Amino acid sequence: MRPYEKFISFGPASLSDAELLAVIIKTGTKGTSSIELAARILAGASKDGDINGLVGITMNRLMQIRGIGRVKALQILAVLELSRRISKSKAQTKLDFNRPESIAGYYMEDLRHARREQLIAVMLDTKLRMLGDEVISSGTVNASIVSPREIFMAAMKLDAVYIVIIHNHPSGDPTPSHNDIAVTKRIMLAGQLIGITLIDHIIIGDNRFISLKDSGLMNLNE
Repeated sequence: MRPYEKFISFGPASLSDAELLAVIIKTGTKGTSSIELAARILAGASKDGDINGLVGITMNRLMQIRGIGRVKALQILAVLELSRRISKSKAQTKLDFNRPESIAGYYMEDLRHARREQLIAVMLDTKLRMLGDEVISSGTVNASIVSPREIFMAAMKLDAVYIVIIHNHPSGDPTPSHNDIAVTKRIMLAGQLIGITLIDHIIIGDNRFISLKDSGLMNLNE
C-alpha cells in the first residue's frame, strides 16, 4: 500500500518516518519511488537514518542528496519549521518563570539541535512576566567573551527588573562547566551593582536541561 493510501485508510500514526516524508515530498525521481527517496533523505541526514537528523539540516545539505532539488528541500524545511513553531507555541502556554522546566521547555526546540553555543538573555518585569529576549552571543559561552555589559544594556532598554540567561551545549549534555558557573557569577555580581537580579541560568542539552539555581550553583560565597 502506498503512503497516501495508508495515510487515508489508517491515519498518519500508521506511517513510518520514511512514509511520512514520502507524503511530504509527493514524488520520487526517475527510477526511484517517493518512499525510496525518503529513505535516502533519512540516511543522508544521519548515520543511522534517525529522523532527528533532519532537525537543523540546511538546504545545501538536503540538495546534496541525489534526487532532492530546491522545491523538495523547501518542502521539508517548511514542515520542520512548522513543527518547531508548534512545539514552541505549546510551550508558551505553560511558560512560568518560577519553574525552570517551563523555561527550558519554551527554548528547547530553538536550542537543543543548535550546532553552536548561543546565550540568550530573557528580560522580566516585577511580576516575572517576559518583556523580551535577546541573543547576546553565538559561538562559545566563555567568561572572557560574554559581557555582562551587553546583557544588562539589553535589560535596561526594556526596564527589566529580573533576567534569566539560557544557553545550549551542542554536545547534548547540559552538565555545567566551571566556565558556565564563572560566567553566571560574573553576571550575578554585575546585576547586584545595578539592581537587576539574575534569577536563573539554564543550560539546554538534547531534551535535557539543568538549572544552576536548582542545582545550588549560584551561591556567590562558594
